Amino acid sequence: MRAAQQQVAIESKAAAALPAACEPLAQADLCLRYEPVVGLHSGALDSLEVRVGWQHPQLGLLSAAQCAAQARAGRLPLPPPAWMLQQLCRDLQAWRRQAHPTLRVALDLLPDEFCDPLFGPALIEMLVCFDLPADALTLEMNEAALAHAGSQCAARLAQLRSLGLSLTLDEFGSGPASLRNLRCDAFDAVKIAADVVSAAAADGMDGALWSAVIAMAHQLGMKVAAEGVQTAAQCAFLSHPVRHHQCDQLQGPVFSGPLCVAELNLLLASGRTLAPQFLHTRTRARRLMLVDDEPNILAALQRLLRRDQYQIVLANSGAEGLAMLAANSVDVIVSDQRMPGMLGADFLRKARAICPDSIRIMLSGYTELQSVTDAVNEGAIFKFLTKPWDDEQFRGHIAEAFRIKEIADDNQRLHFEVRSANHELAAANRKLEQLLREKQEQISLDEITLNVARELMQHLPLPIIGLDDRGMIAFLNRSAEQLLSTAGALLGKGAALVLPYLLADGALAGAASSHRTDIAGTAYRVLHYRMGQCSASRGSLLALISDNGTP
Repeated sequence: MRAAQQQVAIESKAAAALPAACEPLAQADLCLRYEPVVGLHSGALDSLEVRVGWQHPQLGLLSAAQCAAQARAGRLPLPPPAWMLQQLCRDLQAWRRQAHPTLRVALDLLPDEFCDPLFGPALIEMLVCFDLPADALTLEMNEAALAHAGSQCAARLAQLRSLGLSLTLDEFGSGPASLRNLRCDAFDAVKIAADVVSAAAADGMDGALWSAVIAMAHQLGMKVAAEGVQTAAQCAFLSHPVRHHQCDQLQGPVFSGPLCVAELNLLLASGRTLAPQFLHTRTRARRLMLVDDEPNILAALQRLLRRDQYQIVLANSGAEGLAMLAANSVDVIVSDQRMPGMLGADFLRKARAICPDSIRIMLSGYTELQSVTDAVNEGAIFKFLTKPWDDEQFRGHIAEAFRIKEIADDNQRLHFEVRSANHELAAANRKLEQLLREKQEQISLDEITLNVARELMQHLPLPIIGLDDRGMIAFLNRSAEQLLSTAGALLGKGAALVLPYLLADGALAGAASSHRTDIAGTAYRVLHYRMGQCSASRGSLLALISDNGTP
């Protein structure tokens, strides 16, 4: 009962955190749905992205995009920010209190919210109300929001970063993608737009371009995520350990679409992960593709190679082989030359474009020198073997092809591990640079404060003497210099030696003290203040007040 009352108190306090309070939505039954984001190294769920859903009385549950369309048409009011954030915090609090203490949720930031300097502090206040740390929430903003902020963009990003919030550059590539935004050191991650993922996975030129973008983001210390991943081919493109695409995270139907809280609870409880073949560190059986239009040849080769424990894929034509390669990667391809519809050389050229890391071998009884030579010169063919074949020699050629492929894969995996280590180092450097900048700014502010304090004390008519933590004289204002002028140079000397009458017994060890003394025939009350009680300052101050009220 008491826990329930505490929760009610928390939510009441959170409701007042943002000015747009939780208003009842009479026209719609809105709900939050969460889309899982999985890591491509472990395959486990890394975080969530929250989306708004609408339970329409006739159309059923509408997606976030459909909600936005209905809102633009005036048939659905946009949910108040406080309502959405309060529900999000309530759900996240429940998950973190259960078995997922590090779970994070990403929230799309609208342009107006990004430009509002009050939004960040209000958001932090709401997180505090639910006992959630700032890094439990990631704010995602696209380039349109950055452009909307104009000249205030850098200030808004710096403010959100200073509050401890994580920032992601969202939908990168969907609009006029700017490398200037990618270079901005405020972002912890960049998320590639869904249409870009689809185009890059299908087009070699786009794939090469986005490989460079991903590598650049990693060099800048940012994680790279891809959204809207729908197919196994797109997933393989993003996670391939030897093609240098190597995204860090993905989200989309290939793993799961947006889920309601109950559905997500089931997923969390199941511990489901991404299929092992899509992970950076995947290991799988040796896969061999045999392509020939003669079934008896395929059967003979399969019987011969079965003892070597290869995972064998059979295709009766070049077209069938290309269709299989589009869905499954293979290590070694053995193809006949003369096949109806497509020559083996042409098939291997296209296979190279789809699966460039495979080892490709031609096996044929026909020696059409020109087409075979062209294919070899282009790099489409690794070896040319003739029919009929010697069984042991053929097995040796296949084993050699797998050894070469595995050496290349091992080298690429080592390269990937080095890149991953460099990525982590770059991210750590970015954090250190940010901490250094913040420290330098704090030092500058402290210096300004110190100079102001010193100038203020210089103009005080009261004699003030500053001592460091060893009792050495570090400061005298003008009044103190005039009063103690007969004592000579005092800076840098021990107060107990040159001004013993100003220090009562144990004064330097105590917190504060007061005693009387006589200076040049005038009685003074000496006030001793120990510094560091309310700040990081060290040492102490001595203030001299004459009995007649004058310095």
